[in-house]
Amino acid sequence: MRVEWSPLAMDRVSDIARYIANDNPDAAERWVNELFDSVERLADIPESGRVVPEVGLRRIRELIFGAYRVIYSVKDKVEILTVRRGSQLLDLSEIDEEKD
Repeated sequence: MRVEWSPLAMDRVSDIARYIANDNPDAAERWVNELFDSVERLADIPESGRVVPEVGLRRIRELIFGAYRVIYSVKDKVEILTVRRGSQLLDLSEIDEEKD
């Protein structure tokens, strides 16, 4: 299964990386590389993440990566919808999904 990133998710990753880079550019680059490696594994096991509690739909799942939640949808592909701090509740407008 292929993995695609939404524009919002890519913006979030860029924002987080810039924030980390303020203190440690090498750590920011390492964080981004490790994040993409972890997410790419979803291509083989897309349902390995848990169902997002705020949504309760089987196809809307999350991968926990350090202090962050990678929210994604599983249909005919894995679509990374957004990335948030683990302590933040999901804003449902960020998943832009029809409830089917």
